[in-house]
Amino acid sequence: MKSNLLSRRDLDFLLYEWLRVDELTKRDRFAEHSRETFDGVLELCEQLATRYFAPHNKKSDAAEPTFDGDTVTVIDEVKEALDAFTQADLLGVAMDAEHGGAQLPVTVAEAGLAWFSAANVSTTGYLMLTIANANLIAKFGTPEQIDAFLRPMLAGRFTGTMALSETHAGSSLADILTRAEPQPDGTYRLFGSKMWISGAEHEMTENIVNLVLAKIPGGPAGTKGISLFIVPKYLVNDDGSIGERNNVVIAGLNHKMGQRGITNTVLNFDGAVGYLVGEPHRGITYMFTMMNEARLGVGMGAVALGYTGYLKSVDYARERPQGRPVTAKDPTSPQIPIIEHADVKRMLLAQKAYVEGGMALLLYCAKLVDVQHSAETDAERDAATLLLDILTPVGKSWPSQWCLEANSLAIQVHGGYGYTREYDVEQHYRDNRLNAIHEGTHGIQSLDLLGRKVTQRGGASLAALGAAIAQTVEIANAAGGDAAELAPRLTATWQRLVEVTTAMFASGDIDAALANSVAYLEAFGHIVVAWIWLEQVVACNGRAGDFYDGKRQAARYFFRSELPKTGPQLDLLAALDRTTLDMRDSWF
Repeated sequence: MKSNLLSRRDLDFLLYEWLRVDELTKRDRFAEHSRETFDGVLELCEQLATRYFAPHNKKSDAAEPTFDGDTVTVIDEVKEALDAFTQADLLGVAMDAEHGGAQLPVTVAEAGLAWFSAANVSTTGYLMLTIANANLIAKFGTPEQIDAFLRPMLAGRFTGTMALSETHAGSSLADILTRAEPQPDGTYRLFGSKMWISGAEHEMTENIVNLVLAKIPGGPAGTKGISLFIVPKYLVNDDGSIGERNNVVIAGLNHKMGQRGITNTVLNFDGAVGYLVGEPHRGITYMFTMMNEARLGVGMGAVALGYTGYLKSVDYARERPQGRPVTAKDPTSPQIPIIEHADVKRMLLAQKAYVEGGMALLLYCAKLVDVQHSAETDAERDAATLLLDILTPVGKSWPSQWCLEANSLAIQVHGGYGYTREYDVEQHYRDNRLNAIHEGTHGIQSLDLLGRKVTQRGGASLAALGAAIAQTVEIANAAGGDAAELAPRLTATWQRLVEVTTAMFASGDIDAALANSVAYLEAFGHIVVAWIWLEQVVACNGRAGDFYDGKRQAARYFFRSELPKTGPQLDLLAALDRTTLDMRDSWF
């Protein structure tokens, strides 16, 4: 039966017809794999997500974790799902072979993980955090740390978290107060409190590995004085067995509007034993490895939630009879499925443009990671890094905004049923609403994009993206048809963005330039996704059938209804508008 979680046909198109991930097997890192192994992983992920994750999605939302002052209780189905994922050897599927991984391309691994997010984003959150935690330790940890913490995580014995935020500081990590006191034995004792820590307390695994940001007394002020520590729930003995309970104490659970199935905690560190990762005062540098991975993971989670909501609203629209054509005069004539009404088509087409565009964007970012991991030259690795740097804030924020809009439209398509708990789409909206905040708000991502990524290395990332877009346009013009029709619109909008960006910084008024950075992020993101849609149209060239016609129509919609939205935003940015900047506290 056709799945309403994701479209396997779309994934196959994106992976093989567009990104050609099977060609990665020509690289040494992926030489042990083939199209057959990729397909096998994707089929396994769909089966496990359908069998173990989707069935308890509504139950884990209604019966969220509880804390009795001593123990956190999570419904049994969550552990069953995590165990099924672990037993399928999926935790380390993209990691290096030396750590027990299978060195599968990240592109394929992310496509596989998307099935689980679409089925149950809360339960999948435990896995996403554990995988990102393990990747950080693999990159920066000592051999002893890898043996003690990474290998048990890949075996499913431990789970992992990231503990950054504090109640008074939020995303302003420079202001964290958690401190780490060095000890004669080389360990540290941590004192402080962390807030909003997902997955940091439960009884489903033997141990929980917290990656914690803290300051060593006497270090530099601000973010330059932050170090990174492994702080496990239980200490691990030299032989790998579980030791005594560490002084990491849960103070309570946060109760969220969505993604209720994953614990969200307040943690207190009262002299907890911690192990320094890497060098002192370089914690932010190390943590950005996990943060950037998590940002793209949040983006993919947003896509998956938007995607499943879209598919369910298409199914509903095909099955729900209501009304007649606007030109029908006979009230006794049969009603038609609502998918035949123009406004319902509009809402479904918008969803399709958002979720298929978002999926393509995130898989493109994942392929850049694969190129980084397997590059044959420094130049090739550097080129991939430049593109990934500038696309990461877009890959996190654009789906968190527009695939959420897809969820909103899915509710609208369902009408009055859409906001009832008997249908899935209201939960998908609540679950997805968190992603605009997870791993940095739109405002934070916009400042990262405009204030750092656009200007880094003399604008090298912006230039690299411009070159990639120009290459697509050249191919599109040569292809003719829809591709050639859409290409000039992309070129004109991109050129306008570059002109506005240059003028903003040339003005010297940095405050005004950054005041409307969210508008910049939204315009930038829409232009990037228009490019991604043009790429898909090029990949459809010469191919016939409903699937390809649907792709071309979604691209037309995006270029005609969505891309023009960037015009007023670019006008606002070009004017260095100070309306919000000049607003005063007393005027609110």
